[in-house]
Amino acid sequence: MNSINHSLIFIFISTFIFSGELITISGKPTTTTTNTTDFIRTSCNATLYPSLCINSLSSYASTVRHDPRQLAHAAISVSADRASAASAFVSRLSANSSKSLSSRDAGAVKDCVETMKDSVDKLRNSVKEIEKILGRVGKREFAWCVSNVQTWVSAALTDENTCMDGLKSMNNKNNGAVLVRVGINKKVVEVVHTTSNALALVNHMGSPNY
Repeated sequence: MNSINHSLIFIFISTFIFSGELITISGKPTTTTTNTTDFIRTSCNATLYPSLCINSLSSYASTVRHDPRQLAHAAISVSADRASAASAFVSRLSANSSKSLSSRDAGAVKDCVETMKDSVDKLRNSVKEIEKILGRVGKREFAWCVSNVQTWVSAALTDENTCMDGLKSMNNKNNGAVLVRVGINKKVVEVVHTTSNALALVNHMGSPNY
């Protein structure tokens, strides 16, 4: 019976992750001017994961143009969307694997569900906050909004890392637990990298335009 449960978990994880990859592939960047693409590429070089940054933001080139605030807004929006998808994945995996995990391992996954939901909320709040400075704003409002965004995105990043740290206590001798941990880590680590990139772009937005 356990082997059947493990097989079902593996199929669920593989199908969901593969589907996510298909979505990413199908959303290839639209044709944009070389200058705009170069701006995104140059900006992404300031992040820890430049390739991921460029791949995830190139499709926003026509909106971003040469505006670092628009680029930061796009980066946070991407992170929020991916965090939301990862959160849904963890929730479904938690429900599907509950019978094959020990109470301790199931608790670790449940904690991850909660921290990922918190991460999504903070990133969504960040998106709304940064939208306040996409127009013409003064220095005080700009500094206040940027500070709020930095705080929330940093906290979201902490939530995502907390999710993965909590899974380290799961039983390595239980194949079902290992499959669950590996599946969650694969989804969440990409969100961690995307959120890290978003935070770097927020930190490099510069001063407001008048």
